[in-house]
Amino acid sequence: MIERKFIAEKLKEYKVEAFVRNKMKGSGLSEIKVQKTPLGEKIIIASSRPGLVVGRKGENIKSLTSSLKEEFEFENPQIEIAEVPAPELDPNIIADKISDFLERFGTSKFKGIGHRVMTEVMDAGAAGIEIVVSGKIPSSRARSWRFYQGYLKKCGDTALTQVNVAYGIARLKTGVVGIKVSIMPTKLGLADDINLEKIDKSPEEEAAKKEETPKEDKPKKTAEKEEKATKDEDKTKTAKEEPEAVAQGVKEEKKE
Repeated sequence: MIERKFIAEKLKEYKVEAFVRNKMKGSGLSEIKVQKTPLGEKIIIASSRPGLVVGRKGENIKSLTSSLKEEFEFENPQIEIAEVPAPELDPNIIADKISDFLERFGTSKFKGIGHRVMTEVMDAGAAGIEIVVSGKIPSSRARSWRFYQGYLKKCGDTALTQVNVAYGIARLKTGVVGIKVSIMPTKLGLADDINLEKIDKSPEEEAAKKEETPKEDKPKKTAEKEEKATKDEDKTKTAKEEPEAVAQGVKEEKKE
């Protein structure tokens, strides 16, 4: 069946990834991909510290290729190393760093480790981060601790496409501690992300705009006030002219 073939290939890739991570623990591994080529299998390892993956004079690479041949029966495995451009925004590297700190310093300083890693990620320009540490920390009773900062989507298409999630394990004396890291690298491209920019216009543009815009008509209230004022002036003129005309008529009668 074709489905079984695909499942077997994916399962083999998962086993190769787990084997390489266990073999190269503490090297800042990000992604591990397995590709088939005409010459053989090609394994791409993305790491924040490629020098540790290569080793002195390529010792780590040689031992890794020989162990892959024996473990997975690869004919000609070729290992390619790629450098991660922004390791602070990669959840796999952050989870590996937290597990390394916990195994080195223990559970007594787990809060300081969580806040330190969280501030490093936010200073690198991330929109938000969430760290969940589950296990027997700091007492013998298992519980979960959550460190959260910034803006992080929890549901919808944005949470599936723009939030990177990774898992890690720290093996301590009290037991195994699980680590979950969720990082949202940026808020660009979101539907609720609105940027308003104020553009300062030069005085020449403002003068040209004033010339182009026609003068607006006076409002109705001012026009009515002007009409009332003109009517009142006409009334006062007529009131003054009437007594003068009456006086002139009386003079003319006397003369006659």
